[in-house]
Amino acid sequence: MKLLFKVLGVIAATLLVAQAVATPFLLDLTDPATYSGHWGGPSLVGVLALRIGAGVLAGMYLYGTVARSYPRRHETGR
Repeated sequence: MKLLFKVLGVIAATLLVAQAVATPFLLDLTDPATYSGHWGGPSLVGVLALRIGAGVLAGMYLYGTVARSYPRRHETGR
């Protein structure tokens, strides 16, 4: 069950990161009609803050998940 939640979390986080990367390129920043109905709208600042902010948090989750899944290698100091 833990593995299922971890896999679903990684999939959802990956989608949020992809959305955060694509958002500035898919919106017409000069036309408010393209983003007024989006998540975080009607202002451009709200749309970008929520979509990119969610992507940043999801990226931090992904980094933490990947970093904890691999064992650390200790330097021998040679």
